[in-house]
Amino acid sequence: MSEYENLQKSIKNLDLGKIDSVIFPYQENSTHVTIETDEFTSICPKTGMPDFGKITVHYLPDKKIIELKSFKLYLHRYRNVGIFQENAVNKILEDLVKSVSPRFMAVVGEFKARGGLKTRVIARFEKVKSR
Repeated sequence: MSEYENLQKSIKNLDLGKIDSVIFPYQENSTHVTIETDEFTSICPKTGMPDFGKITVHYLPDKKIIELKSFKLYLHRYRNVGIFQENAVNKILEDLVKSVSPRFMAVVGEFKARGGLKTRVIARFEKVKSR
C-alpha cells in the first residue's frame, strides 16, 4: 500500500489554494471559454509513480471568469499529491465551480498510458435554472 492511498478518503477536504476570479462584463453573451494545459502532473496513490496528463476546461461564464495565473499555480500544487485521476478531475471541477460559479463547466483529464492503459475522465457541472 502506498503512503498516498489514505488521502482518497478525505479528498473533498483537500485544500490546494484559492483559484482567483475576475468580473466578466459580457455575461449577457454566450461566451465559450477553453483552457488547456498538457503539463499536469500528480502522483498515483497506488504506486507512488507520477501521472502525466492534459487538463482541458470548457466553460460558459456567468458573472466571473478564471484568473489564469492563479489557476496555473493551483494546478502545479497537484505535483506532489497522491490522487486518483478521476478524483483529480472532479476536485479541479469542484474548486473551479466554487471560484467562478459558471453557467456550465466541463473538465477533461487525458492521462498518459501506464501499464498499457490510457485514461480519459470528464466531469461536468451545469447551473440549475430557477423558475
